[in-house]
Amino acid sequence: MVAQDFTVDLNKPLVFQVGHLREAYQEWVHQPIASKEGPRFFKSDFWEFLTLTVWWVIPLIWLPVVCWCISMSIRMGHTLPQIALMVVSGIFVWTLLEYTLHRFLFHIKTKSYWGNTIHYLLHGCHHKHPMDGLRLVFPPAATAVLCVPFWNLVKLMSTPSITPALFGGGLLGYVMYDVTHYYLHHGQPTSEVPRNLKRYHLNHHFRIQNKGFGITSSLWDKVFGTLPQSKAAEKSR
Repeated sequence: MVAQDFTVDLNKPLVFQVGHLREAYQEWVHQPIASKEGPRFFKSDFWEFLTLTVWWVIPLIWLPVVCWCISMSIRMGHTLPQIALMVVSGIFVWTLLEYTLHRFLFHIKTKSYWGNTIHYLLHGCHHKHPMDGLRLVFPPAATAVLCVPFWNLVKLMSTPSITPALFGGGLLGYVMYDVTHYYLHHGQPTSEVPRNLKRYHLNHHFRIQNKGFGITSSLWDKVFGTLPQSKAAEKSR
């Protein structure tokens, strides 16, 4: 694990090491280690604990919030068909947000010390150790912080009675995304659709990391031209 004149020691906390890689960080972080045992991030046990999240915590915490948001719009007089449309719209918007964040934020190119450090915490750690089961879903504390600006954005763009159900749909889309993401890494699908989706996502990790940014579907990769070619198509070129 040598980059220029700096060596990353995988046996020591990584977060404050990776920034020293500077320009070599991008190459290092995209050389995955396919071990289910994740690295240590921080020397402090408290900060280390905050980086670890079991997958089932996500639906346990956020599904009740989704239900509460939807119930708010129901109490404000909307019919069930209207509520269903708002929730589906929220899920649809989330799929675009999922793609956009993954492509333009999570895969941003960094080379400064703090740029590398923040990127590693945000997404680089997942590409370096893609099978780390305790760092596959987003920590609830961080999600709670991000919910505030997203709620205000939805509130700005819609009416007071539509906002809760629309936001709840987006939040439901997020829950579906995080649970799906975990399953694609650690589940053993037997039916064709989830098996193809698992193959599609692991292809992003282990073969073509600058394409295939969709997690729950390949819809926006098709729309924006980031759909990876199959191996057969590549060989025929």
